[in-house]
Amino acid sequence: MTTNQKQLVEELQTEWKKLWRERLDDKVRAEGVAINDYTELFIDKGTVIHATRDFKALNFKEILQEYEILNADRYIPPDPSVGGWTKFVKDNITNQKQKRQKIKAVFYEEKEKKQPANKGRGWLHI
Repeated sequence: MTTNQKQLVEELQTEWKKLWRERLDDKVRAEGVAINDYTELFIDKGTVIHATRDFKALNFKEILQEYEILNADRYIPPDPSVGGWTKFVKDNITNQKQKRQKIKAVFYEEKEKKQPANKGRGWLHI
């Protein structure tokens, strides 16, 4: 039963990627529209799949729940704002402020001031 679910999820993922790859971007209305019918994803031709205002975004997890797939979370990577390896590394391992201070210290060391040539009037001889 799990192999059937896994195959179904893989088919749905390919359809999902195809949907986003083949969308029509309407720049006047600032929205993305589905070009074809995607019956497996419950999306009809002409459905707005991406917009900037007053829009409920499509969610792949909801589609998996419609198919009653167990543990739908394991097929979907976590949202970057919630967490993941990248956020963990950024928060705990990398401390960018210290790196920037070290770089500035290496490149912008103050040089000793030399005595100005020709009493500060430059090198031109008049």
